[in-house]
Amino acid sequence: MTRKTLNASQLQQEVNRRLHRVHEIVEDGVKIRVPRPHIQEPDASGCNWDMKHFGNAAGFERDIAAVLKAVRAEYNLSTESKETGNPFGDFPGD
Repeated sequence: MTRKTLNASQLQQEVNRRLHRVHEIVEDGVKIRVPRPHIQEPDASGCNWDMKHFGNAAGFERDIAAVLKAVRAEYNLSTESKETGNPFGDFPGD
């Protein structure tokens, strides 16, 4: 299966969305802090990112692992870098 590509913020949001739909997490009213994904060399499955150090995650490690496994199977982290020029598009002295 070909993975879709998302940027770091989009991956973080997708993992957050899926985690906070897990019945046990919703039932307990827990808000788990989802870290930014970090790029890595593609693993055996071809996934090029991972996440570590979720906040407020005690007792939900298995749920987090299941969500991560599913999202890592569907998405890769975009490796394109944004242009870091002037965000306002104007130039000094114009």
